[in-house]
Amino acid sequence: MRQKRTQIRDHRAESALFFRRALVSFIGIVILVSILLTNLYHIQIREHDDYQTRSNDNRIKIVPVAPNRGLIYDRNGVLLAENQPVYSLEITTEKVPDLDETFAQLKNLMGITDEQIARFERERRRTRRFKSVPLLNQMTEEQVALFSVNQHLYPGVEVKAYLKRYYPYSDALTHVLGYVAKINDRDIDRLERENKINNYKATRDIGKLGVEKYYEDILHGTSGYQEVEVNSRGRIIRTLKYVPPIPGQDIKLNIDINLQLYIQSLLTEHKVDPVTGQDVIKHKRGSVVVLDPRDSSVLAMVSSPSYDPNLFVHGISSKEYRKLLNDKNRPLVNRVTLGIYPPASTVKPMITVAALTEGVITPRTTRNDPGYWRIPNSNSRPFRDWLRWGHGKVDIHKAIEESVDTFFYQIAYDMGIDRLSAWMSKFGFGEYTGIDIHEESKANMPTREWKQARFRKPWYQGDTIPVGIGQGYWTATPLQIAKATTVLVNNGRVQAPHLLRDTIDNNIEIPAKFDDFPPIDNVDPKNWAIAKDGMYRVLFGKRGTARRAFYGAQYKAGGKSGSAQVFGLAEDQEYNADELEEHLRDHALFTAFAPYDKPTIVVSMVLENAGGGSSNGGPIARKIFDHMLLKPANPHPETTVSDKKVTGASR
Repeated sequence: MRQKRTQIRDHRAESALFFRRALVSFIGIVILVSILLTNLYHIQIREHDDYQTRSNDNRIKIVPVAPNRGLIYDRNGVLLAENQPVYSLEITTEKVPDLDETFAQLKNLMGITDEQIARFERERRRTRRFKSVPLLNQMTEEQVALFSVNQHLYPGVEVKAYLKRYYPYSDALTHVLGYVAKINDRDIDRLERENKINNYKATRDIGKLGVEKYYEDILHGTSGYQEVEVNSRGRIIRTLKYVPPIPGQDIKLNIDINLQLYIQSLLTEHKVDPVTGQDVIKHKRGSVVVLDPRDSSVLAMVSSPSYDPNLFVHGISSKEYRKLLNDKNRPLVNRVTLGIYPPASTVKPMITVAALTEGVITPRTTRNDPGYWRIPNSNSRPFRDWLRWGHGKVDIHKAIEESVDTFFYQIAYDMGIDRLSAWMSKFGFGEYTGIDIHEESKANMPTREWKQARFRKPWYQGDTIPVGIGQGYWTATPLQIAKATTVLVNNGRVQAPHLLRDTIDNNIEIPAKFDDFPPIDNVDPKNWAIAKDGMYRVLFGKRGTARRAFYGAQYKAGGKSGSAQVFGLAEDQEYNADELEEHLRDHALFTAFAPYDKPTIVVSMVLENAGGGSSNGGPIARKIFDHMLLKPANPHPETTVSDKKVTGASR
């Protein structure tokens, strides 16, 4: 049997195989290294800026800085709204080891309430854990001192100082200035819709009502920011860059605070309690507005009763808010712009201009007034005059002077609701006045279309008659009555009442500008004169309804009173205020202007359930005119504010 040969190793073949394997491995390594180098090139060079930005975002944070809110002054430079430093006890939850234990200890030390803790918890849920959340606002100096001594026992709890809004005149200007309060979810939604949210990142308060809300953009200012370096837990290590905020602009209003306080005192009664002997203050329900007819600037706007706006700045308690909300005297309502009343006889001069221009009457038109009026050729119930036995022979001058209802019933019947409504709309009734606050009602100037939409009923002829004396479906606000009086005084020039006088930029006062409304054209100047002459006779005529209130006045003026019914009387029922509950008595209305030849003042008011306009509104109007035109040295020292004029205030 043949023996098998042992094969000799082929070193050349093994070398070639090794070489091929090494070459493939080398090429693979080169490819992988190339890929690695290519990626490094893209990361380190091509995409350097992008990764640098991402790195800085992890290390550098932008912290917004809130601007200081602009101040508000009256027309004479008296400070009406300022910023005062306040102290707040705040907790950074990330630094507190046991929050519940901290609350328990602070209850004993600082008197923290459960309501304050609940408010803290609500705010904490919306705040990052490394940011502080307020627990106790508006700390007193004693509270600050007490906590400062014990602060070492409370890690993560500290006292911080802020500038907060303060209204030194309390309830006197609430319905003018409004107030600022904490930004809520609805405010955030609105700011996001208006693309303003970035400017409010660091802001805690925002204007809620009045001037504070209307001029929020001017008063707020522009936020600044600081770039800070933070660690991995979000804590600030150092500040890299600081851009200061731009403070809000100061503004000056047309309001005269001395006049505002004086009128408020006229709507306030001081009585002594027979049991306790203490002085009891009673605020009359009503409103007064004073305009300068030359430019329709608002000199005073008083709504009574009112409330202290400072309650809302720091967060009003539920108990206090419910008390205001349930108050039967409705202090939360701005009666000047939101109070809705029948304008009553205050509109008879405006109706006079319309009737004369339409040719419904002439200056020589006369009618007999037996004390009632019926729709011609009908058996309807009579519409009565306020004077039961009538005024006898009446022309337009006497009709305004003595406020003859029957004369204006006939005018309303002859004009019809279409022309009557169209004309009164020209004076601003049924429309917004254009005043620079948001809280305003249009009230109602009735039309056929309005009644059909509101009651699903047609307009009847009998509906027109009471409109002729400012009753029926017609309602108005005191500010609308004041604006209409200003239009009359200016012979048809229509201007929007406005509160803003100047904005202040770098100590330079820039006058505010407001556009006029379309004027009432094609009216004979004699028609305006007849209406104003009738208003003069109301105050100084032999039988003027307000002659007693203006007896002995050292100036000429014109005015018109009105008494708005709260409920309708039956056909044979007589009105007797003494037998009625207070809330059923007539509202007293009065509108007037002075001096007669070159008016600089228009006063309009509504006193709720006060009775006759001449006997109740007339004396108040007289006192306001005397106060403004006769310029006494200082008849009411308790209302002067000259010592509160500010030369330098906290921003």
